[in-house]
Amino acid sequence: MVPLTISELEAAAREIRKQVIEMIYNAGSGHPGGSLSSTDILIALFFGNVLKFDPHNPKNEKRDRFILSCGHVCPAYWAVLAKLGVFNENLLNSLRDFASPLQGHPSLIHAEFIETSSGSLGQGLAVGIGKALAMKLKGEKEKVVVLSSDGEQDEGSHWEAVMLAAHRRLDNLNLIIDQNEMQIGGRTSEVLNTEPLADKYHSFGWEVYQTNGHDFRELLGNFCNFNERRGKPKVAICRTIRGKGVSFMEDQERYHACTLSGEEYRKAMEELS
Repeated sequence: MVPLTISELEAAAREIRKQVIEMIYNAGSGHPGGSLSSTDILIALFFGNVLKFDPHNPKNEKRDRFILSCGHVCPAYWAVLAKLGVFNENLLNSLRDFASPLQGHPSLIHAEFIETSSGSLGQGLAVGIGKALAMKLKGEKEKVVVLSSDGEQDEGSHWEAVMLAAHRRLDNLNLIIDQNEMQIGGRTSEVLNTEPLADKYHSFGWEVYQTNGHDFRELLGNFCNFNERRGKPKVAICRTIRGKGVSFMEDQERYHACTLSGEEYRKAMEELS
């Protein structure tokens, strides 16, 4: 797949954000804040030539493995997969419907084209470690990329995984943190302050990158390190804004999870047009 230009990536991000709002409004519930903050990260991964992924054969043995650990932001992930051609875009209208493959959190039972079920925060990195270790034992050259959230940094199981990844020198494992500085209970600095986050990962033996999560040049410049093998797992801490792209949603606690009113829907779609 030919990578998109920066202007094309920006246009794709606007399109995906509109679809996220449309999906959540039609479903009557969802998580707009994190979906919008992670959109640019997902666009960079799948359309910036970062991930080796065949949309016509999502389970190709030679694929890179992508795990959406923060499963509640899956509306953005679903919209990206639809744009790639994994499934027809009309299916986006079925978000959260009974038996739809597009559940409110990724479910491998419903959607066989994903790597794993997720949504219980703090577990995605551990799953990624299992896959990365298995791939190393098999001599496979592909990589694992895990997207996680601010709230997951509170979880003890997550930090056990951080330690194990460094201990096993899993340099085919790559973690991305969507650092929008908010979680379901409020601001991360108030719920459980994890700063200095970069220093913590560095002290645990990880290679650490920090970047603007809404700047495609910075994102791609940092993600290119994911293909390097230097004996350490890698983490990219991406500074983002919850609700990015919709002014009244940006940096607002209310939009972690909500039902959008007709007026909110109209205003959001106008801003994204």
